[in-house]
Amino acid sequence: MDDALLEGIRQFNLQQFFACHEALESLWLKEQGEEKLFLQGLIQVAAAFHHHARSNPQGAQPLLEEGWKKLVRFGETRRGVDLAGLRRQLQAWRDFFNHPPRRDLAAPAELPPLPYIQIRGPVTSGERGN
Repeated sequence: MDDALLEGIRQFNLQQFFACHEALESLWLKEQGEEKLFLQGLIQVAAAFHHHARSNPQGAQPLLEEGWKKLVRFGETRRGVDLAGLRRQLQAWRDFFNHPPRRDLAAPAELPPLPYIQIRGPVTSGERGN
């Protein structure tokens, strides 16, 4: 299970968001409770950036919000994933979607950097909080 989570994170960090979604979904199907919610939050964030990559902000924005709502329930880290750092990066995207730049400006809108998931500890199924 830990290898599958690491593979999903690796794919996310390579901006292979659909592959990340698929890898994490295989874990999500086997989980229950808080662990299922944590994985679903990551899946929704990956799906949001998959939609973004396909130039579909109407698909990206609600998925980002749903993923955010799930991940904000957890502490700084979970299963070694730096959730505090991920949420900081996602906040820039939430701001961008909620306050899009004016389209009448000559320069194209500058997008926030794509998020990157940092590992801050062991990625184990036994770590269940904070």
